Amino acid sequence: MATAEAQRMEHGTGPLPTIEIYSTLTRTKSPLATVKPGHVGMYLCGPTVYKPSHIGHMVGPVIFDTVKRHLVYSGWRVTWVVNITDVDDKIIAESTARGTTMAKLAEEMTADYLANLHALGVQGIDIMPKATEHIGTIIAFIEGLIAKGCAYSSDGDVYFDVTKDADYGKLTNRSVAAMQGEGGSTAERKRSSADFALWKQAKPGEPAWDSPWGPGRPGWHIECSAMSKAILGPHFDIHGGGLDLVFPHHENEIAQSESLHDLPMATFWMHNGLMQAAGAAGKVGGRPRGADAPADDAAAQAATKISKSTGAEPFKNLLARHRPEAIRMLLLSTHYRSPIHFGEEPLGESARALEAFERLFARYQRIAGTAFHALPCRTRREGDVAVAAAGDEVRPLRDKFLAAMDDDFNTAIAIATLFDFVRTANKFIDQHSLEAKKPAAELATLDAMMLVMRELTGVLGLFLEPPRPAGAADDALTGKLMELIIEIRANARKAKDFTTADLVRTKLTEAGIVLEDRPDGTGWSRK
Repeated sequence: MATAEAQRMEHGTGPLPTIEIYSTLTRTKSPLATVKPGHVGMYLCGPTVYKPSHIGHMVGPVIFDTVKRHLVYSGWRVTWVVNITDVDDKIIAESTARGTTMAKLAEEMTADYLANLHALGVQGIDIMPKATEHIGTIIAFIEGLIAKGCAYSSDGDVYFDVTKDADYGKLTNRSVAAMQGEGGSTAERKRSSADFALWKQAKPGEPAWDSPWGPGRPGWHIECSAMSKAILGPHFDIHGGGLDLVFPHHENEIAQSESLHDLPMATFWMHNGLMQAAGAAGKVGGRPRGADAPADDAAAQAATKISKSTGAEPFKNLLARHRPEAIRMLLLSTHYRSPIHFGEEPLGESARALEAFERLFARYQRIAGTAFHALPCRTRREGDVAVAAAGDEVRPLRDKFLAAMDDDFNTAIAIATLFDFVRTANKFIDQHSLEAKKPAAELATLDAMMLVMRELTGVLGLFLEPPRPAGAADDALTGKLMELIIEIRANARKAKDFTTADLVRTKLTEAGIVLEDRPDGTGWSRK
């Protein structure tokens, strides 16, 4: 593997920037240096598709979609793999309860998952392998482990022998003895209670595949080891997942893969914090959320995480109440390794935060006659000339944004910096009275400012498209009513009836409507 410095020099379009990534395996941050120069192989554990996806299933994809966006923007080529576990005890049990087949249930729940990812702007997944499509690969992987003496068959099952792996437990820093339980319902078939299943003998009536050990299906852990190796190779760059997967899933993946290949499975193990049910946990755009929360403490976070077992609602129900942009903003307002405090109040705060940006976009369109979303979005990390044209206050903001993203993808600081950007742009508009006058030089500077904002928000996957109206008919009626109310207020002001004019503004504010008195008239927006 080439050093980070060597890879920066070998990059075809210029040196690659230094990006530091924290790895759970080493408990340290180190510069990204990849197996293949200039290319990043990234694997994220996807869902077990037995029930509709909920908000907890969206955290990892949104985070790693943003990771990929920043890496591609910074010059790397990225292959991002997210698996689908479509054979599992839970899927079998749920399909039996519903009176359908495992395959049909998995197909239905996968479609639900993909629709939710699309709504959140998760666009970067390159390959989504399904476990049932890789049964032959999985069987060959298990045969290799048996041949090396790291696994054994027992009454139709196959188990990994943890005593054959001297490094077992290195991800969690726990000994085999500390990880041993009672061995579960198959304890009598195991050499050690800590041994885990690679292949499970099928019970009568269950889905099964032929194997050298009889009809059965793969264990959960072996699926990811086999699929990641088949697509990304035996050693790849980034393996991601929720903090609750560190043990046993990722610990067992490492044991299987590294025992078979005698290579590191992944250079970096990135684990996102878990979703916590909470009230308002901090203002979006203010102090980064989760700044004081413990990272890497899986037990503490898992105790209160949102999951199916704790009654998490289907994600599509959440989308019926909240804009997907507000959800994505909230997920990125916390550094990925910290817990995310999630609830109606934080979502409301996130929606209000979006409106600060959208009010600026509306001002820009009134002034320049150009919609923010129609501006070209630079997808490569260059353009110093354009940045210089945006003025002396913009360059340090852009530098701060990029430094935050280069430092272990700190989206919390990046978003806070974007709010500083909004304040800077609004101040520039006010200082030069751009809504009343349109001097060419200042307009060109404002255009350059908004191009930089378009570039940076694109890195986070925010404001990629104009906001979708909740209902065209309702919006048209609301607009006509607001025109009438604004006219009534304007007439009251002309008549020097300031009591009535102030009452109109006050009542609208209470209803969540903000009036903006501008040189070209009065506008309004939702608070």
